[in-house]
Amino acid sequence: VSQFLPALPRSSRCQFTQCLTQGIVKSSTSFLYQEYRDTSKQQEIEQRRQLENLPPGVTAGTVVSGSVTSPPTLQLQLRNSSRSLSLWQNLDVVQASGLLTQLPQKEVIMQEAMFELVTSEASYYKSLEILETHFLRNPILINTLSQSDMHFLFSNIEEVMKASERFLMDLEHRIEKSILISDVCDIVYHHAVEHFSVFIKYVINQVYQEKNYRRILEGNQAFRETMAALENHPRVRGLSFTSFLILPFQRITRLKLLVQNILKKAEENSEREANAIKAHQQLEQIVKECNEGVRKMSRTEELISIEKTLEFKSKSVPIISHSRWLLKKGEVQLMTGPKSTRTMRSRKLYQPVYLFLFNNLLLVTKRSSSGDKFQVLDSCTRAMLRTEDLEDQGQQLANVFNLKLLENQEERQVSYMLKAGSMSDKLRWTCALTPNRRTRFMSTSAHQPDSPQVQCIQSYSSQEPDELSIEMADVLNLLERTDDGWMMGERLHDGERGWFPSRVVEEIQSKEVRAQNLREVSLLCHFWKRSQVM
Repeated sequence: VSQFLPALPRSSRCQFTQCLTQGIVKSSTSFLYQEYRDTSKQQEIEQRRQLENLPPGVTAGTVVSGSVTSPPTLQLQLRNSSRSLSLWQNLDVVQASGLLTQLPQKEVIMQEAMFELVTSEASYYKSLEILETHFLRNPILINTLSQSDMHFLFSNIEEVMKASERFLMDLEHRIEKSILISDVCDIVYHHAVEHFSVFIKYVINQVYQEKNYRRILEGNQAFRETMAALENHPRVRGLSFTSFLILPFQRITRLKLLVQNILKKAEENSEREANAIKAHQQLEQIVKECNEGVRKMSRTEELISIEKTLEFKSKSVPIISHSRWLLKKGEVQLMTGPKSTRTMRSRKLYQPVYLFLFNNLLLVTKRSSSGDKFQVLDSCTRAMLRTEDLEDQGQQLANVFNLKLLENQEERQVSYMLKAGSMSDKLRWTCALTPNRRTRFMSTSAHQPDSPQVQCIQSYSSQEPDELSIEMADVLNLLERTDDGWMMGERLHDGERGWFPSRVVEEIQSKEVRAQNLREVSLLCHFWKRSQVM
């Protein structure tokens, strides 16, 4: 890239780089990371929407009425119109340098991708500073908490801050060397290997962090009042305390996507590509360890909690195991009378039972009169479960299905006729009970552009074990849908599956955009395979 640098005296170059660094800090740190992240996600959604609205037969990259409609160019246009996303090419020092008339458009787009990684890190660090100075170091808040509660709430956030500070410093030093950014992924890789393990510890502790925050909020009036005053302060711009606590995990996952964006734009077999592949793999591993750590912690907590509520009539089944986790739980109605519609007019024919479905075990239980205990009536390994749909049986059998235990705890085959609370609940139970059941639509692994896809337009946090938490701009292959507002999808970038409300997503209608989304998944697989050979 040095061939494009303007031939300037050393003093002028120093002026340029000093102005550039000041420009980065000034433009990017005026916004908190939460604001940057929301705007950036909204931009991704808008980009796909605009690509979908291309005239029939026109693909991304085609010239329409004299203008190029390629995704990268569209992405720059959208970022340029956003108040919280600054562009490298709009910096005064870049425009004065004459670089924009010399650089190919492809290189400008690459500069923007690397610049976004740097500016978003500066924005992230600004938000962390508010978490530290406004909350962690606030003397009034400190006086409302015990030392252990302080640790529960803030964990190792100071270590996370130091890691970000070192990372941002190295990124800014790189830019100080030249107004034309040579690379950033080599810096990302170095810090991911040497310093980013602090993210794993922090994210795993979030399981306790959330639980203890709710406990303290409910039981500590002084803390509750102080927190309300701190959250109402203009400095936090209407953002909640918890939005600052979850920043580290949001950042490490976003950083992976930013490196992925650079990787897609890098020239094949270049040093930039090699560095991006290494950085992406290292970040992928950190995110994976974060997710696995959180899952393990949450699952163990949940198993301990469930086991305390169970009462076995005869043969006891050990619940807590490292290889077991809860998939779904809830109440369904068990039919106890004759199986004919003529005798189904009385509600007494049904009695409530409570199912606990684990990845390798089903417990059929009955809630005690006190409501806090469950008497185990039957059990069966999940592999020995079969479901049968009962359709077109009239209103009396609406949302009813047969559950067959091929070999229960008494080594007998038994069948239960169960009634779910809704159409979606019935489908969710049958999908969970028999995972090999064919879904209505194809999985991502099939790589069929005709398979429906949706993009998330409103973040959703899972409320049940079989649900999937999704973020704005996530793209998912659609596997199932119900008429009462639920969908099951498989997220493209990590293969995670689960249910979510249809109101938080919109369908991607364009076959070209769906195909492009699948190509990007394939491209990452290609990079991964190549790196194994390197």
